Amino acid sequence: MIARLTPLWALAALLALWELAVALLKIPASQLPPPSLIVATLYAQAPQLLDAAATTLGEALLALALAGAGGVALALLFSLSPLLERAFLPVAVALQVTPLIAVAPLLLIYLEPRAAVLACAALVAFFPVLSNAAAGLRGADRGLVELFRLKGASRAAILFRLRLPSALPSIFTGLRIGAGLALIGAVAAELAAGAAGQGEGLAFRIVEAGYRLKVPTMYAAVLLLCLCGVALYGVLAGLDRILLRRWRDEPDV
Repeated sequence: MIARLTPLWALAALLALWELAVALLKIPASQLPPPSLIVATLYAQAPQLLDAAATTLGEALLALALAGAGGVALALLFSLSPLLERAFLPVAVALQVTPLIAVAPLLLIYLEPRAAVLACAALVAFFPVLSNAAAGLRGADRGLVELFRLKGASRAAILFRLRLPSALPSIFTGLRIGAGLALIGAVAAELAAGAAGQGEGLAFRIVEAGYRLKVPTMYAAVLLLCLCGVALYGVLAGLDRILLRRWRDEPDV
């Protein structure tokens, strides 16, 4: 119990030190607001900030769903056709290593702001799902694969009855990674849209508050983004633990 509470105590000590330093050094709130002011701002502007958070979180979830479906489907195709993998995997890698902040303004030229945000978030979350799903499909037990072949199973039967179930832990790992990246992608695209005077969501609120020098509002929006990311990761980790318990070697507690 004490070990589990240690991160909370450390966070509380850090926030107390922050509050004390701002008070003792008399730092203006326009430069560094104390945690108490950030929480008060979040409470005062809760309707606007929560509505923006719901928009950003909804975009990230939809992007994750698209990236998950596309990544798993493409991994299945790669498993059926190594030639297809050699042809298209470099394209997926190129999309992953291209800086998102450079892609977002281009997408805003051709797409509506919401569609551009969704596309950016899905693109950045796509590769982790694809790579983990492909690794999981390749990592099926070879003895079981040979047993399926001895029994006369087709490649499709081996893929969907053996490889895909055994790859589920890896797929969930890719989804957990992709969830955080989808949120990052949505925020980056919203920042680009906000700089262009368009868009909505928490990142747009940050840009808007920055133009008006409302630093506490910026910190409150960032705090909400952190909470959204933690909640998203926690939900996926909980689903992983519940749905894939029998795949894990961890004992029940």
